[in-house]
Amino acid sequence: MSIFHLAYHVDDLEAARAFYGGVLGCNEGRSTDTWVDFNFFGHQISLHLGTVFATANTGKVGEHMVPMPHLGVILPQEEWRALADRLEAEGIDFTIPPTTRFAGEPGEQSTMFFHDPAGNPIEIKGFRDMAGVFAT
Repeated sequence: MSIFHLAYHVDDLEAARAFYGGVLGCNEGRSTDTWVDFNFFGHQISLHLGTVFATANTGKVGEHMVPMPHLGVILPQEEWRALADRLEAEGIDFTIPPTTRFAGEPGEQSTMFFHDPAGNPIEIKGFRDMAGVFAT
């Protein structure tokens, strides 16, 4: 199994720690005074102090305009639902609240979009059948 590594900027490491570690429940890895690693649902993200990349809601997916670029992860449906419930309880300001799209079609999925404290957009998808991730 391969895992991805993604490094991007945040503007406040303590706010990032509180969000990724506290709100999302990601375990913290190595860090220095200018960056911190997290286990992002089995993948490695490295958050470095710097200028956050620009984003815009330019990606048309189904009936939604989604923030581009964005990062995300695909979870089994039960894990997705538990995370969605936790984020709703935390009062997360969703860009796209937890919803299901492409219902009854190949690639049916649950999704939610939100931003980290630095403004980086994140999408979390949920699939009942992970074999459907690449269904056409």
